[in-house]
Amino acid sequence: MNIAILGMGNIGQGVMKILLENKRVITKRCGDEIVVKKVLIKNLNKKREVQLEDDVLTDNFDDILNDDSIKIVVELIGGLEPAKTFMLRSMRAKKHVITANKLVIAEEGEELFDESIVSDVLFHYEASVCGGIPIINGINTSLTANKIQKIFGIINGTTNYILTKMSKEECSFENALKEAQDLGYAEADPTSDVEGYDAMYKLNILSRIAFGIKAKNIYREGITKIKRIDIKYAKEFGYVIKLLAIAREENGSVELRVHPTMIPSNHPLANVNDSFNAVLLQGNAVGDLMFYGRGAGDLPTGSAVVSDIISIINKMDSKLINENIVVERNLSLKHIDDVECEYYVRIMVKDQYGVLANISTIFANNKVSILQVIQKADRKDNNVNLVFIIHKAKESSIRKSLREIEESDEISSVKNVIRIEN
Repeated sequence: MNIAILGMGNIGQGVMKILLENKRVITKRCGDEIVVKKVLIKNLNKKREVQLEDDVLTDNFDDILNDDSIKIVVELIGGLEPAKTFMLRSMRAKKHVITANKLVIAEEGEELFDESIVSDVLFHYEASVCGGIPIINGINTSLTANKIQKIFGIINGTTNYILTKMSKEECSFENALKEAQDLGYAEADPTSDVEGYDAMYKLNILSRIAFGIKAKNIYREGITKIKRIDIKYAKEFGYVIKLLAIAREENGSVELRVHPTMIPSNHPLANVNDSFNAVLLQGNAVGDLMFYGRGAGDLPTGSAVVSDIISIINKMDSKLINENIVVERNLSLKHIDDVECEYYVRIMVKDQYGVLANISTIFANNKVSILQVIQKADRKDNNVNLVFIIHKAKESSIRKSLREIEESDEISSVKNVIRIEN
């Protein structure tokens, strides 16, 4: 079975290592020997860990497109273009396509899904979410008898590593980020990870297959506002802070959000640490399931890519059932203002009589109920932290309350607001 790989970076080399080291077992499982006939690269002279024959390497995509013996194209270039164009052209040439490209699927996926249906080819993308964790195949294949009701996921290893360092070793955000960059978990420009974009792209993909929701306006917050003091207070209340991707269906609508979240210290996701990923799913028949493992890296991600190759080979001789057709569930997308949850709110106030009473009055006037409040004696410039745990309330009510609180002369600033999921 001749295949082509577009790109030979870390993931591409991981794919090659797996195909070489596990050749015998892979051949048995798919009934064909997989031959990498062409690899598209930018620089023909660049040294790589995996050595390839000169006639395998090319810098011309047409060498792949015009070779009818190549049946599967694996896109590992990343980014929107030329990755999307290469995949579309491959499909139109009747070649099956595999990708690990979460950005192109989240931003331009519908065009690719539609083309795979029109061209009657398979399009697999397991490696685009959570590396080696088989979450997409789990939903698309193993859980097809279920209506998915809830997804809670730690789906970005970089932010999980940073928050773990801040929690376990009391690092600052800046120092934890530097360590993540030194270890290769974070890019030189870490914006996509720390501001929640990476997790948002992945939740976009999961919500499409789980709920039939094609959403581009998912609510997103990153972790850059999380301070050590917030982690300290979270521990006092019995919580751990994680960047969660949350999808939940209730009464015909789905809430989709990515943000730092406090979860109880005994929650199944609370002890998912370092660069590991985990996804907690709830199906209406199966109940709760948890997928856990390495969410990135050359071999875990390469494992998902090779699994997709084997899957496509095994389906090629049978009637193709295109898994990219969305099962419509007639669900609407809930606006963030209508989402209800509990909240942690930290406010810096002037250390004077009546401040707590005034804040409590503002919350009460907006139908927001206080569950707990603590004040520490760590005064700074005659200011102190007031920390509130708020009963379940609407997002719109919390935002209105905080706007009014910030307008008060007694308030220095609202320092942080973190949602709580119990």
